[in-house]
Amino acid sequence: MQHLNETQLSELKQLLANPKKIAIIPHRNVDGDAMGSTLGLYHILKQLNHTISVVVPNEIPDYLQWIPGTKEATIVYESSNVGNAIKILNDAELIFTLDFNAFHRTGEQMESTLKTLSKTFVMIDHHEKPDGFAKYTFSDIEFSSTCQMVYEFVHQLELGQYINLDAATCLYTGIATDSGSFRFPRTTGKLHRIVADLLDKGVNNSQIHINLYDNGDYNKLQILGKALTNLKVLPEYKTSYITLSQEEQNAYNVKKGDTEGIVNYGLTIKDIDFTAFFTEVRDENMIKISFRSQGDFDVNQFARNHFNGGGHKNAAGGKSFDSLEETITKFIAILAIEKN
Repeated sequence: MQHLNETQLSELKQLLANPKKIAIIPHRNVDGDAMGSTLGLYHILKQLNHTISVVVPNEIPDYLQWIPGTKEATIVYESSNVGNAIKILNDAELIFTLDFNAFHRTGEQMESTLKTLSKTFVMIDHHEKPDGFAKYTFSDIEFSSTCQMVYEFVHQLELGQYINLDAATCLYTGIATDSGSFRFPRTTGKLHRIVADLLDKGVNNSQIHINLYDNGDYNKLQILGKALTNLKVLPEYKTSYITLSQEEQNAYNVKKGDTEGIVNYGLTIKDIDFTAFFTEVRDENMIKISFRSQGDFDVNQFARNHFNGGGHKNAAGGKSFDSLEETITKFIAILAIEKN
């Protein structure tokens, strides 16, 4: 846990007192919290007459394209804009990194650029074990989301009055998604009071939930159906898992974001406290893995120990460079040790 002290807050107030070139970066394969926090901060700082550029490591999935500011604010690094993105990062006087705490979370290409920069970095993040690249680090795993931290951060800087409707919509989005629609353990009374403030600013919570969860296409429902037919239960380990091969994804024309949230279905089964979702990514020669748990089983440590990953106690990710079948065999063998 690293919070900003009074001296650091004073220095940041001075840095932001005059217009600057500022870049804001989320992690690769953005989710609601990454884009919500990034664009929420964008809308706030834009009102202070800074030149703000949002540099996203790779393409933003369709289900997040409606978030206010997505079209006008974002430059995708891994695209024809890469030269422009590098110039923005080189010219920036201040760089905010949101919802990640190690450069490798931006992908190899962008990581190589970030490592070369001698810039003032500000990290706002709620994952474990932050790297030490930032001069100013606000890192705390007790927060529900990075969006909640951005809300706290701007109030610490006495900039709360700049949370306008666009910013509030962005922050609500990330809080809603990363709190599991307010059902995960870090949904506190304080978080609900923050949400109440955002709603008072005019946030249309019903429409946000429609945009996030009830706005898919036919193929997205079909891939969910396929994933659920692949669901396996291992009652002896209180575990379930889901697989999606590359062929299955191709058959339903899966796009980025189409499989978001599928992992959570594995926890809806009675007496199951751990689930995993294995997705084959053939063009990267890897298996992408999502882990979820309820109660005391620590999936962050599980992912770190066995699958090149990490995250939170009850939600983490990892990857495997074995085949899908080999990865599942390894997973079950580990369960026999870890859950006995």
